[in-house]
Amino acid sequence: MSVDAATVKRIGRLARIRIEEEEVAGYQAELNAILGFVEQLGEVNVDGVEPMTSVTPMQLRRRDDVVTDGDYAEAIVKNAPLAEDNFFMVPKVVE
Repeated sequence: MSVDAATVKRIGRLARIRIEEEEVAGYQAELNAILGFVEQLGEVNVDGVEPMTSVTPMQLRRRDDVVTDGDYAEAIVKNAPLAEDNFFMVPKVVE
């Protein structure tokens, strides 16, 4: 895939980046180099390669999902100007 000058200008406009006319050729060359590298990655044979989470082999640390705190909703809403069933009550703002 190749990027032309019009595409560089469009990318700049979408990214809200001002690109001067004399800069277009440089950005065009950089984008084409990046896309060329991405195309090279598509040629790599990755059959049988497991996905990695890190460059070093490691296991993700996991913990049990247990409730360690809570059950004090009444104390939380105690200072609220208006509460009902341990929920904050607020004025309606949408009609």
